[in-house]
Amino acid sequence: MSFRLGVDVGGTFTDLLLINEASGETFTAKVPSTPQDSSIGVLNGVARICEESGIDPTDIKRVMHGTTVATNAVLTGKGAKVGLVTTKGYKQVLQVARSFCPGGLGGWVSFVKKPLLAPLELTIEADERMDAKGNSVSELDVESLKVDLQKLKDKGQVEALTICFINAYLNGEHERQAREIAQIIFGDVPVSISSEVVPEMQEYERTETTVVNSYVRPEVSRYVDNLSRSLKERLGNDVHLSILRSDGGLASARASSESPVNLLMSGPAGGVSGAVHFCTRAGYDNILTFDMGGTSTDVALIQHAKPRIKRETRVADITVRAPSVDVRTVGAGGGSIAFVPELTKALRVGPESAGAVPGPAAYMQGGTEPTVCDANVVLGYLPADVQLGGKMQIDKAAAVTAVKKVADAMGLSVEAAAEGIIKIANEAMFGALRLVSVEQGFDPRDFALVGFGGAGPLHANSLGILTDAWPTIIPPGPGVLCAYGDATTVVRDEASRTFVKLLANTEKDELNQALNELRGLARETLTADGIDQADQNITYQADVRYTGQAFQLSIEFTQEELEKDGLDVLKRQFDEEHTQLFTFALEDGHEIVMIRAIATAKSGQLPEPKLTQEKLPLDDCKITDSKIYYEGEYHAAAIYDRSKLCVGIEVNGPAIVCEMDSTSVILPGYWAKVDQVGNLLIHPVGRG
Repeated sequence: MSFRLGVDVGGTFTDLLLINEASGETFTAKVPSTPQDSSIGVLNGVARICEESGIDPTDIKRVMHGTTVATNAVLTGKGAKVGLVTTKGYKQVLQVARSFCPGGLGGWVSFVKKPLLAPLELTIEADERMDAKGNSVSELDVESLKVDLQKLKDKGQVEALTICFINAYLNGEHERQAREIAQIIFGDVPVSISSEVVPEMQEYERTETTVVNSYVRPEVSRYVDNLSRSLKERLGNDVHLSILRSDGGLASARASSESPVNLLMSGPAGGVSGAVHFCTRAGYDNILTFDMGGTSTDVALIQHAKPRIKRETRVADITVRAPSVDVRTVGAGGGSIAFVPELTKALRVGPESAGAVPGPAAYMQGGTEPTVCDANVVLGYLPADVQLGGKMQIDKAAAVTAVKKVADAMGLSVEAAAEGIIKIANEAMFGALRLVSVEQGFDPRDFALVGFGGAGPLHANSLGILTDAWPTIIPPGPGVLCAYGDATTVVRDEASRTFVKLLANTEKDELNQALNELRGLARETLTADGIDQADQNITYQADVRYTGQAFQLSIEFTQEELEKDGLDVLKRQFDEEHTQLFTFALEDGHEIVMIRAIATAKSGQLPEPKLTQEKLPLDDCKITDSKIYYEGEYHAAAIYDRSKLCVGIEVNGPAIVCEMDSTSVILPGYWAKVDQVGNLLIHPVGRG
């Protein structure tokens, strides 16, 4: 009997989900995250889940892990000291950058650019040149490069090296030569070359992406190697560790260490994968997701059961050319701190968070500041007799004391202050949901809303009211859904190349030949990780624009569609998406900019987990009676045990549904039903 383990590290909790690959039976656990070294939290969680489930750790054969190590290295500025080698004359490529300043029209007045990840004092130039067609105009001056690299090494600062030459995306021969020399001189220092990391045109974006890859590479490699070694010590040498990529696919530990720039949005991608897994099985292919954790909330839009993938990933003020699920993040989480500025006397919530340490006041871990979590406790949405992760007690008196700081500052009752905190947090999340829906040309009312994460189900009903997206869906195990997504996704990699040509001037055979070459490259990583070609699926993408535009759309298609419809498949899909976004499409001028092949491993279907078979009446599912505060008054409410709710049972609000990893709130005027998958579907009374 073998098991697979999904692990998601959040700002407050580390979530784990263990799946029996033979029966589909699942076990869950939550442990506090350990920000100083997240691998400690992972190993604590492994010990906890094996102890509680009675599973022998050596029966776990696969560990799938969503990690924020790469993201945190960028956010905290604790990456490696990066050396950069450019073509002669292009030393200032990162300084020149793009003429963009955040803020309004006068943003340039106050904009202070952060230090470059590869500073000028650690940048050298190589005497070489490729032309715009990839032909060598000037061969690499090897002897000169050796001297300059040795001088760079002698500075004793370089912890990772980046090589990025002009037009190397067309021909990376000079970069490969330079890497061979650098590896001899620098020894174990990791070397990243742009023609392998991101073989795409536009020098600044290519350089920035490769530099970021170098910047996070030592930290990610160290983390992955340490975790892999620790897992093998505890679970056995045959355990296989995979890391979730930003685009929702998995990469092996080896591939993750070599290309960590693809992990910057690893954490949020897991929740999206988990939401798709449960909602599509229930018949909901168009969904809005919001994953509310302790520190922040991530939202995304899924259309036709596929999350929208963007070709650029942005973390803080760094933008890299790496595919990622189109997730927007807002600083509203269960640990977000509420405060009243002395000057304005206007209630504010976040983005500062109490995090895992000291945490909300109600967690009794030393926190004293009022948080969104404390407000939920005051209002009765998070009952004081609920134990988070099966272990953590909640102290309502401490939550009341914390929220009273806000209440006294505004001259309100504690309940009114708590409700104000919740409403402000909800509006912040609603704004993020509008970014992925309304601002992209989609009507939220055409989608179902999925709430998950440790705090998501507490706010799901309220977000459903704001978006008018029904039903509002709470998947099974919502607090560990990111871990479920990690455990059920598949290995993925891609290969791309620049292909700038008008669609009208492109022959199908020409495009086919280029795609076949990319298909072989995309398969290399999967094959290296032991996945047979017969177990791989291949899809293609083309980035298309109107000629002269700087903006392009990624169009996905298969070999079969290309054979059947020819290049019209690109034009038709581009026009449809352009109309969706901008309400118009032009007759001609379509231009292909990039093409890519995407290889994914075929996934073996896991058995369906067994749902509660015993048809208990609703009263037998009740834990106790309680009350909640909503819209200025108290309402009597029942608290139910979700593990006892059978398929088809209906729960009328106001009610609270508790489970190990999260708590769902059904507000007055709403009702919920358990569907055949185990989802809790919330509807307004009279609808559904």
